[in-house]
Amino acid sequence: MSITQQYFLDSYRARRHGEPAPPAPGAHDWQVARDLRRFRAVVAGRPAHGRIRQALGRWLRGRRPHPGC
Repeated sequence: MSITQQYFLDSYRARRHGEPAPPAPGAHDWQVARDLRRFRAVVAGRPAHGRIRQALGRWLRGRRPHPGC
């Protein structure tokens, strides 16, 4: 059975039971790839990057505002 056939079968069953439809195949591929890259970085011992690192830095420094704000 292909992924498309499985999706249609799951959608049909959900509709019959009054449940919400499952997400379409491929709807969250970019998020999964991004999370996998972050997970591998953590396992390899590399520091966090991006928004999480900035937020953690602000929290550790006592929530001082940005110089540009």
